[in-house]
Amino acid sequence: MDFTVPEARTDLAELTRRIVESWRDKTPRPTDSGLDQELWAALARSGVLDAALPTTVGGGGLGLLAHAAVLAELGRVAAPAPYLDTVLVVAESIAESGSPEQIEQWLVPLVRGRSTAAVAFGDALSGFTARPSGDGWRLDGAQAAVSSAAFADLLVIEAATQEGPALFLLPRATAGLSVTGQHVGNGTDAAIVEADAALVPATARLGGADTAARARRRAVIGWCALQAGITERALELTADYARTREQFGKPIGSFQAVRQRLADAYIDVEAVRLTVLEAAWRESEGLDAAAEIATAKFWAAEAGHRVAHTAVHVHGGVGIDTDHPTHRYFVAAKRAEFALGGATAHLRALGATLAGRNPA
Repeated sequence: MDFTVPEARTDLAELTRRIVESWRDKTPRPTDSGLDQELWAALARSGVLDAALPTTVGGGGLGLLAHAAVLAELGRVAAPAPYLDTVLVVAESIAESGSPEQIEQWLVPLVRGRSTAAVAFGDALSGFTARPSGDGWRLDGAQAAVSSAAFADLLVIEAATQEGPALFLLPRATAGLSVTGQHVGNGTDAAIVEADAALVPATARLGGADTAARARRRAVIGWCALQAGITERALELTADYARTREQFGKPIGSFQAVRQRLADAYIDVEAVRLTVLEAAWRESEGLDAAAEIATAKFWAAEAGHRVAHTAVHVHGGVGIDTDHPTHRYFVAAKRAEFALGGATAHLRALGATLAGRNPA
């Protein structure tokens, strides 16, 4: 793996940080909607939204590692900007696999900040099916807690077909499609997406057989990158608090138990950062990244849990005050943890992947 960071990626991360920190300073108490229009417009105007997209669609061509860098910076302020769903998953999938008509209709408004998107992946308990109907498709099914769906203009639905999973592009106003907002741990951006005999044209299908799988991998990497930024900033705030908060005439950071918690949290944050970097690099290079993505998922879920709780415990009473900044990082880290799933499942997936990669 090449650890050299190109100057363009560093510049993009620094630009993103300046924008989100300026927004944070002006918006000390943001809403929990998941979308701040002023911040989203600023990211679009600055070129952040299209910098990592392929040059073939007018993007900067910086790639998956640049997407991860942007998400880490957004995570550092727990920013209400749907970059993960709108840009990394949907816009990247359209840029990679979309027809010229799909690119013109959907991609251009997304990267210019005029619209947003959400993607509904199926799971073991729920999801969607798509059957041929006339000249198009009929979609049925439901999925709860779909990130960014409460406000998204475009819903991208993964549905099971006879040929395997496929992605379909559905405008929010599609007949038979309903979106019902939900309140999750850190906001109101999620929704239940339901399709009841929703009829869409053949042109609504996006890409080929592997498009859905690639979108899933990007989504996981995106959540891990977001978690890297969330936990990094949560640890910084906690360390600063431990240096200044005194008990018995001494900073609490001088107490052995607190130092140990902070040291463990530092190791966890570095593990999240490095594993997502490796997963993103292998995926961007077209290498088999299944084991690395599973590893990153494990660390983002498991370490994210530990760092979030360390931040609250070290802060003491103020750590559970919903008006304190620590609370935003705690619920953001928990949201990412839940989105990625339990660590045990990731370990099992990792074991199966490694067994397949290195058969006895």
